[in-house]
Amino acid sequence: MPEALSRLNRAKLYEQVVERIKAHVEASGLHAGDKLPSERDLAERLGVSRASIKQAIVVLEVQGLLESRHGGGTYLRNDHLDVEPVDELVARRSRLPEVLEAREAMETKLAELAALRRSDEDLAAIDAALKFMKSEIEDGGHGAEGDRRFHEAITAAANNALLAEFMRSIDTQIAESRNESLRQPGRPWRSLSQHQKIAEAIRAGAPKAAANAMRQHVQTVSKVRLLTWDPQAD
Repeated sequence: MPEALSRLNRAKLYEQVVERIKAHVEASGLHAGDKLPSERDLAERLGVSRASIKQAIVVLEVQGLLESRHGGGTYLRNDHLDVEPVDELVARRSRLPEVLEAREAMETKLAELAALRRSDEDLAAIDAALKFMKSEIEDGGHGAEGDRRFHEAITAAANNALLAEFMRSIDTQIAESRNESLRQPGRPWRSLSQHQKIAEAIRAGAPKAAANAMRQHVQTVSKVRLLTWDPQAD
């Protein structure tokens, strides 16, 4: 039995279980796509309740590191479990809803204005961002840099200095929401498809369609596992 899965002295916090699962993955040489031991097996080896195992797995799912398949077990999504401290997850969970509300309000208006004011140069920058994001995803990435460039290009196309300043002022929080969204299973390709619809409406000079497409996109961004996680659950 790998030492990483030897019994814990205290059946206490799921945070200990998270660290022990991480150690097991490293000691066993598991890689993305590999299956973890069952919850029952993990509970017996670590000497903790299955509730603690479940909560630890949820924490790792929230971070996009594991994927639980209904009736099919739990699988690694990355070669390494680069675990984020739980208190940081809790803090981000607390501030994320307001960030998403701000994004929907501002980016919807930016898309509308971009459809009215965009230049050929703006359209070229939007297209370049889409192309870059597609290449990132095809290479196995999440497309975060391409996503950033896309929204930056739309902000520029809107030609509103004050809105652009507002967007820059919450750049760090926007990056958090971007990364949170793009690590959801299947999300990078879905986001790219939504970006393309936004770009089409801007290119067509259709402000209402551009605003609606952007609103739908930001609402999709808000559907993240983190917001369904209850850090107080036993």
